[in-house]
Amino acid sequence: MVDERIKYRHLQCFLAVAQHGSLQKAADVLAITQPAVSKTLKELEDLLAVRLFDRGRKGAVPTREGEAFLRHAGASVSALREAVASVAQTRRQGNAVIAIGVLPTVAPWLMPQLLLRQDAVAEPGAHTSLRIATGSNPELLASLRQRELDLVIGRFAEPAHMLGLTFEHLYADPLVLAVRPGHPLLAEAGLKANLLAGVEGFTVILPMQGTAIRHTADSFFLTRGLAPPARVIETLSVSIARGYARQSDAVWVSPLGAVRPDLESGALLALPVSMAGTEELVGLTLRADMAPNPAQQALIANIRLLAAERRGDAPALA
Repeated sequence: MVDERIKYRHLQCFLAVAQHGSLQKAADVLAITQPAVSKTLKELEDLLAVRLFDRGRKGAVPTREGEAFLRHAGASVSALREAVASVAQTRRQGNAVIAIGVLPTVAPWLMPQLLLRQDAVAEPGAHTSLRIATGSNPELLASLRQRELDLVIGRFAEPAHMLGLTFEHLYADPLVLAVRPGHPLLAEAGLKANLLAGVEGFTVILPMQGTAIRHTADSFFLTRGLAPPARVIETLSVSIARGYARQSDAVWVSPLGAVRPDLESGALLALPVSMAGTEELVGLTLRADMAPNPAQQALIANIRLLAAERRGDAPALA
């Protein structure tokens, strides 16, 4: 029997702490004070007569009971959100809203193409609204599990992050060393037997430490017998990396999907070096219990078509 004293605010607070692993971060997201979060969480634990989180140096970690409650609390809040959204949708018959999560390094190439394809195949009178969120892979997967997102286009994660989720491989994305036209290294490309050795003389733009693509980038330099770059800028922001690379002599170590529009326009150029072994899997992640509705099925079909084209036309770097 459901305890009627458990309110929506209890569930909202619990889910925020579970997602962010911190009472203070949850408070920031909910726009309330940290003591208010503690009080609300304590009320919920008292109502359930269990401890939901272990608090320590690593933040707030769900207990076994907390993990069990998380699976159902997320579904309950999601169902309520969907019920509220359905009321608004009845005013606009045929309208559907799909929430997509996509990595910022995947979005620049994929999302414009996907939106154009959606426009091209849209049926008269049927309207699908897309809500697009970007973030790190763990953040997007957490939002997917909590039903804040319907699907995620990102990279394969560690098994611990894939519980309750399914991953479908779409394509492999290699890294690229992108520089501005007229970069000194391009002038030396035909003269230097080991062009990579010259990279260490310039600032290198790298993904943030702890990300999968940063691990791949570090491994690339290591396997080529090169020391880690001395001058580094770390960012996951494609716009910052692009802007700086286009206006300086920095070398941008980027997934192809992030820099591809710039390579196609000629705004940036890829250094002519082999990037073999830097490919990472980009795929579609869904909840295992998801039964896609017709609008979601159509979107997923377009994603798969774009991925099939991408697998067939990826430019070969010498």
